[in-house]
Amino acid sequence: MKDVTLVLQDGTTFQGKSFGYEADVAGEVVFNTAMMGYPESLTDPSYAGQMLVMTYPLVGNYGVPPFTVEANGLATFMESDRIYAKALIVADYSAQYSHWNACESLGEWLQREHVPGVTGIGTRRLTKLLREHGVMMGRLVFGETRNEELEMRNVQAYDAVNWVERVSCKDIIRYNEGAGRKVVLVDCGVKQNIIRCLIRRGVEVIRVPWNYDYTAMDFDGLFLANGPGDPDRCVEAVDILKKQMSVSRKPICGICMGNQLLGKAAGASIYKLKYGHRSHNQPVREVGTNRCYVTSQNHGYAVDTATLDRDWRELFVNMNDGSNEGIRHQTNPWFSSQFHPEACSGPVDTEFMFDRFIETL
Repeated sequence: MKDVTLVLQDGTTFQGKSFGYEADVAGEVVFNTAMMGYPESLTDPSYAGQMLVMTYPLVGNYGVPPFTVEANGLATFMESDRIYAKALIVADYSAQYSHWNACESLGEWLQREHVPGVTGIGTRRLTKLLREHGVMMGRLVFGETRNEELEMRNVQAYDAVNWVERVSCKDIIRYNEGAGRKVVLVDCGVKQNIIRCLIRRGVEVIRVPWNYDYTAMDFDGLFLANGPGDPDRCVEAVDILKKQMSVSRKPICGICMGNQLLGKAAGASIYKLKYGHRSHNQPVREVGTNRCYVTSQNHGYAVDTATLDRDWRELFVNMNDGSNEGIRHQTNPWFSSQFHPEACSGPVDTEFMFDRFIETL
């Protein structure tokens, strides 16, 4: 395995060994504290532009499932059609794997998809650094580094890119046609389990690009999907959403990026979290109750609820840092969650959010 160096924006370096594809790559370095779920995380479009650090020390021991597609066109075991993360960084990679559904090793999959993988990195030290400093840009350099400043000089800032535009579908895609009630799903980088959860509840899903004007379409409800990057770059999506809200009371539900877009349409501003929420164990409380849920999350931005219009209220709050985890309109059937009710991977405690949405159609 080749030597590889992780160079961070502040000049800190980490030495490791390659077990994936061997090519220099740059991206925002973020960490995830989940103990499992790397096939789902790597194929989650919300990780586009980011290098994923797994804090759980042993990764790869259960291999990778086959990439198969269901009759409805969705991947059976993945969250999209390919790996979206720029790279995977782990402490200890297991080349030997054992699982009833595995068909190849994690390293083989990364090599086939041209995604670097690095092992032997001190992920505890790296995570503590990211928690103290905040997420930052980084670069993987194979072989000898020339100097840290030179390696980072031409790295484009993560926030400078409209990642939603890069990962969204380009054409309208329909699922479960003729099922009855129709849901327009705005694809900002949708995880396929969101589509599965909607299909299982007997609706037709009309998946449209992030900036598609759906306001004149025939549908019963609107669903705003997750996605990567800075929501402030999705001006077109917010303008179309505002237009829809001004002419119709049709139900609206959002997840993750969808929560932030709904928040912006509701007059709120967005801010970037210091190191984000990426895990399977984020506790949230439903506002006005004592009900708490353990949730799966993957986001780096949050809604500033103090800037919401007066017709809106906070729906969920994070019990760790008090940040927003969902909003709702006081009279119209419009609500959202910052966490992932569909999980995959992670706890499914909050899948009732889909039931609440279906009940409003």
